[in-house]
Amino acid sequence: MSQERLIKLNCSQCQRTNYWSEKNKKKVERKIELKKFCKWCRARTPHKEAKK
Repeated sequence: MSQERLIKLNCSQCQRTNYWSEKNKKKVERKIELKKFCKWCRARTPHKEAKK
């Protein structure tokens, strides 16, 4: 059984869900934060993991 789970990534400025990703819950306990392009803000902003 795979430990990878789908997570949502929300823009930290406009709070919109722009990306879906997977993370291994066994290896990564903390919340993921990545710099991604937000098409509504039209800039690269930090995207944080959100609840489903």
